Amino acid sequence: MAIVLSIDNLSKKYGSLKAVDSLSLQVEEGSIYGLLGPNGSGKTTTLGMVLDVIQPTGGSFSWFGDGISKATKQRVGAILETPNFYPYLTAKRNLQVIADTKGADHQNIAKMLDLVGLGTRSNTTFKGFSLGMKQRLALAAAMLNDPEVLVLDEPTNGLDPQGIAEVRDLILRIAAQGKTIILASHLLDEVEKVCTHVAVLRTGKLVTDGPVGNILSAKEQLIVSAEYLAPVLQLLERLPYIAQFAQEKDYVILTLQEGYSSTDLNRDMFAQGVVLSQLVARRKSLEKQFLEIIKS
Repeated sequence: MAIVLSIDNLSKKYGSLKAVDSLSLQVEEGSIYGLLGPNGSGKTTTLGMVLDVIQPTGGSFSWFGDGISKATKQRVGAILETPNFYPYLTAKRNLQVIADTKGADHQNIAKMLDLVGLGTRSNTTFKGFSLGMKQRLALAAAMLNDPEVLVLDEPTNGLDPQGIAEVRDLILRIAAQGKTIILASHLLDEVEKVCTHVAVLRTGKLVTDGPVGNILSAKEQLIVSAEYLAPVLQLLERLPYIAQFAQEKDYVILTLQEGYSSTDLNRDMFAQGVVLSQLVARRKSLEKQFLEIIKS
């Protein structure tokens, strides 16, 4: 896969505060890439720098293998802040004004309104829109140039559950057209349901990154006990598929590598003459896993 965005040791300081600290990552073409982290983790600052809105303190970035330029900006659509529209103009007329500013073809307006589900509301004034409709209109505005990449900062922020579901569905439909999407969010649920890849940020630093299924996987945990724990602990040290384990009083909590189950453990314990008196499987919640990642 081609690399759409490459970030190399990107940093931003505000006095003594490091908003972004030596951040490096790569976004592949066709991915839905999430920047996940609590408020103040550097997500918006990172997007501001790669969109040429904020001047970096150090490091570099490139779009499509080139530096930032008018040509590369034409290939990227973005919603970085709260979208501004004229409240007394219709959805269609607002997009006409934006199209003139961007140099976009007016023929794209009806297509984009249909894409975001506002085709039947094109003649409704902006002031009559719900928050979810306003956000969808902003997405239509960002798509007027038919960009290859769409950059979104907290796209569901402030929306009710219905609005969140609408925007999530829209992001997936846009991605299905072959677009690359980069979005920032502090919501674990949003990233899990929408993104293919994720970078977890904390206080401006990259904690971990990779496919969502790998980074935020709720791996199976087992609770095991036996009449004597010593042989259990010794065998756990040798089994290659044990990710980690820890003794808690008279039992052991352990995590298995992907692709293994409690059946594998029980079989191997029994083969070595260890009979387990308890073997309970449980799943670690994604929320708990995320909290462990950002606190580690």
